[in-house]
Amino acid sequence: MKPRLFIDSSVLFSAANSKRGHSHDLVIMSARGEIVLLLSDYVLEETRRNLALLRKPKIDELEEIIKNAAIEIVVIDKAAILRAAEKVVLKDAPVIAAAKKAKPTMLVSLDKKHILNHPELESYINAPILTPAEAFQKIKARQ
Repeated sequence: MKPRLFIDSSVLFSAANSKRGHSHDLVIMSARGEIVLLLSDYVLEETRRNLALLRKPKIDELEEIIKNAAIEIVVIDKAAILRAAEKVVLKDAPVIAAAKKAKPTMLVSLDKKHILNHPELESYINAPILTPAEAFQKIKARQ
């Protein structure tokens, strides 16, 4: 079974903003059919909003990722977000709620403050939370 990676907006932003790095590597792996990327409509909208703030917006790169990668969009309701808000700061609750619903192999994030290194969140979503580099290495080790 293909690994299913829930990615947050920090990873999607990084992948769209630069063709270098492990965030972009994960997108390429998805386009090749090696993995499935999971994200929520909230992650997509937050990424679009943050990319639009750049001096040279990278919206075209984001749309190219969406077109070519194997992506599943997860939709969550307000109740799920409120339950997740008991575990994480409110701004990240939609990400954690969607990751829980998606049942990913792993959650991939660059958020060191609120998401990474929080074992209670890993228990809540029932999956490890890794950086793009860690996720990439783990997937390559399985192949």
